[in-house]
Amino acid sequence: QVHLVESGGGLVQAGGSLRLSCAASGSIFSINGISWYRQAPGKQRELVATITRRGSTNYADSVKGRFTISRDNAKNTGDLQMNSLKPEDTAVYYCNAAVVTGTFENIYWGQGTQVTVSS
Repeated sequence: QVHLVESGGGLVQAGGSLRLSCAASGSIFSINGISWYRQAPGKQRELVATITRRGSTNYADSVKGRFTISRDNAKNTGDLQMNSLKPEDTAVYYCNAAVVTGTFENIYWGQGTQVTVSS
């Protein structure tokens, strides 16, 4: 069993910063891709950023230059540093990880953490 737990959400004024963290625990052999998604009220869940095990990153156009995704392979953690936040960044943010347990890779999701940006 694998669990992902996010932390670091909260309320911040526009222009401010937040850092989200995702910690994976359980029967983990290794973690391949780690991604952050978000879902705003009434909207579909969207991919925000992703990072491979080797550290290659990719970002949604809406967050490029403002958000930075990182990871610590030794600790099985992933972070999302969010700067210059805008009200439109308000959403529930979810961590997603491709976890290898034994010989199989499965996708796991965290429970989500709320980010609210006030104008």
